[in-house]
Amino acid sequence: MQEQATMKSELFSLSLRDLFYKYARFLPVFILSVAVALFGAYAYLRYATPIYSVAGSMYIKSDKQGARSDKFEDIFVNDKAANIQSEIEVLRSKPLMQRVVEKLNLQLSYYAIGKIKTTNIYKQGPFLIEPLEITDSSRAFVLKIKFINSNKFRINDQNTEFHFDQIFKNTYGVFRLKKNFGNSAGAYQVNWQPAPSAASSFASAVQVAPKSLGTGILTLSMQTPNSMMGADVINVLMDEYALYTIDEKNKASEQIISFIEDRSRLLGRELDSIQDVLLDYSQKNNIIDIDAQSGGYFQSINEYDKVINEQQFQIDVTDLVRDYLTDKQNAYTKVVVPSPLTLSDATLSGLVAGYNLAQMERASMLESNITPGNPLIKEKETEIEKLRQSLLENLKNIRKSYTHSIAELKARSSTSQSQLQALPFKAKKYHEIRRLVESKQSLYQLLQEKKEETSISKASNVASSKVIDKAYPSNTPLKPNRRSIQIMAILLGLGIPAMIIFIGEVLNDKVATRFDIEKITPAPILGEVGHSYSEKPLLVTKTTRSMVAEQFRIIRSNLQYIVNKVDKSVILITSSFSGEGKSFISINMGAVLALAGKKTIILEFDIRKPKVLSGLGMTKGPGITNYLVGKASLADIIRPVEGHENLYVLGCGPIPPNPSELLLDQRVEDMFIWLRNNFDVILVDTAPVGMVSDSLTLSKFSDCTLYIVRQGHTFKKQIALIDEFYQENRLPKVSIIINDVKMKPGYGYYGYGRYGYGYGYGYGSYYEEEHPPKTFLDRALAAMDIRRWFKTKNN
Repeated sequence: MQEQATMKSELFSLSLRDLFYKYARFLPVFILSVAVALFGAYAYLRYATPIYSVAGSMYIKSDKQGARSDKFEDIFVNDKAANIQSEIEVLRSKPLMQRVVEKLNLQLSYYAIGKIKTTNIYKQGPFLIEPLEITDSSRAFVLKIKFINSNKFRINDQNTEFHFDQIFKNTYGVFRLKKNFGNSAGAYQVNWQPAPSAASSFASAVQVAPKSLGTGILTLSMQTPNSMMGADVINVLMDEYALYTIDEKNKASEQIISFIEDRSRLLGRELDSIQDVLLDYSQKNNIIDIDAQSGGYFQSINEYDKVINEQQFQIDVTDLVRDYLTDKQNAYTKVVVPSPLTLSDATLSGLVAGYNLAQMERASMLESNITPGNPLIKEKETEIEKLRQSLLENLKNIRKSYTHSIAELKARSSTSQSQLQALPFKAKKYHEIRRLVESKQSLYQLLQEKKEETSISKASNVASSKVIDKAYPSNTPLKPNRRSIQIMAILLGLGIPAMIIFIGEVLNDKVATRFDIEKITPAPILGEVGHSYSEKPLLVTKTTRSMVAEQFRIIRSNLQYIVNKVDKSVILITSSFSGEGKSFISINMGAVLALAGKKTIILEFDIRKPKVLSGLGMTKGPGITNYLVGKASLADIIRPVEGHENLYVLGCGPIPPNPSELLLDQRVEDMFIWLRNNFDVILVDTAPVGMVSDSLTLSKFSDCTLYIVRQGHTFKKQIALIDEFYQENRLPKVSIIINDVKMKPGYGYYGYGRYGYGYGYGYGSYYEEEHPPKTFLDRALAAMDIRRWFKTKNN
């Protein structure tokens, strides 16, 4: 638990300065990445097609004016409040948008062709195309127009030249180009598409939504690359909707008038016939005036007959509506069902409205290229059929009600008529004929009144909507947003390199920091050796004050806690694999121990790949292998290191074919006994323990083991091997030396404060400065004087 707490405390001790140094060495990469991202943002903003948002608002009026007492208004005025959701669907419908497309001539789209992008030039081009004849109006086509001069042009890269107002013909049809305004130069493209296709694309682009709940105010908006075109579409759409509502009201009025005219012609013929019968009867029977005799009875009978006629008229209207619905020719037409005139049944009115709406929705589906066999059409037809059956059932009930009422009225009229039987037969017959004439006259007069009232209603029809705010072109694009794109480019320019660096560090499987070792094994870390820029491996001398030399002195001080101040000690130096700096550490550890007055010898036991002698600048000669085969004595093959008092070396000698077996000889043990008697410290430079077994063989003669880990070279998974040796005591007193630690700002290793030499501790006062090769980053940091700023800040 204590070790985990220590690691966490080190991990969280990272400061902003450490994080800055971590990424500061990549400053040129960040600058280049931000520059590239900003250039990309500039290119995108320069050539991206801007999208503008235009919007207008309108008010949908409700025709419902409250309760009415006038029978005329109850019969002829549409008394239903507007359904806002239904009106929204009407505004977004393709048939209504097709009226807008045809009025604005939006089947033709004009574009200016640039070097990189093509721009919509609605109402801003130097010409207009007049299609005189379209070969196939169901297929879209493109005309490319390239001007040779201000008056001449070519079509679709053909060689033939044309001029303004000249009629030209091609496979698409017959056209004429008219001059608009501006200079005619460059290349242009004109797209033509059928009105339904253009209406479909514009209808899908228009958004309609209530401005606030509970009101009839709607907001119509549209996003378009040409704000002038978008404003025209929105404004004309609102105007066409107003005309559409007027057309619908006029259509209903015309159907009422047509019905009345048909009934009036029939009643006129019946009235003329009955009047002739009355005249003929009066002349034959010499009847002048018998009203005084039978006035009381007939007045009552007339009132009954009048009501009966009105009720019968209602039945006729019901039959008309029923015949209309049962006629198969009217099954799926887009004609509004004739208004039920005097029928005031609320249920019937609702069913008629639902039936008409369903018919209109089905027609809209068919106009949007949905085939009749589509399940949506079949579903809508099923709905229409259900509504038709409901209407027929409701009409049947209404007719039954009126029939019952007429029967009651006729019964009352029969009572009055029975009282007239006492009158002479001639008078009775006269009044019967006269009553029939008056009944027909009354009904005829009623129809004429209704015709005039409907004509007045048609003439006074107004739109059910009112434009509140017109749509106006906008000069500020909705997207792309310049500031957002630039900020995003800067963030991407900074984020992408940072992410790549972070992922690179996460995926790095080599030791980079002291923490990489500590989180895998509790084996002690004896010290750290920085990267040396010297060409000579032997750095430690009496006069050397370099940073690396001082690090070896620190390791020498820490070593006494490992060997427990034993006078005679054997130190095994090994690593996981070749190239981790065993020979470099062995040479300099020998030198630093010799400086402390210890008689020290370095054994070159890496028999397969010896490097100690070459690192000391000494020639090869007889060595360990010569002794082990009995061809030399130890005293003869041990050589002093020139210029270093108390430092000796025992080379490996010739490389044998069986080094592992050679180390099992008894003479190896005899050699270490002799060396312990003649030297204070014995440094054994062995082969990598992760590759051969030499180190394990020699470990029984050693007092401790220095395990070399090289930064950026040793794999993290090999630290588990060190932990295995440490936990199982397969190597004596394992401690770790981290080699080749680089003094790079922000490397991440120095965030733990274990190796902060030169940063805020008077580097020039304690150590001889090494002069590594100048890099671009070093020059950039020196120019910005970042290091000096932080150095002053710490002091």
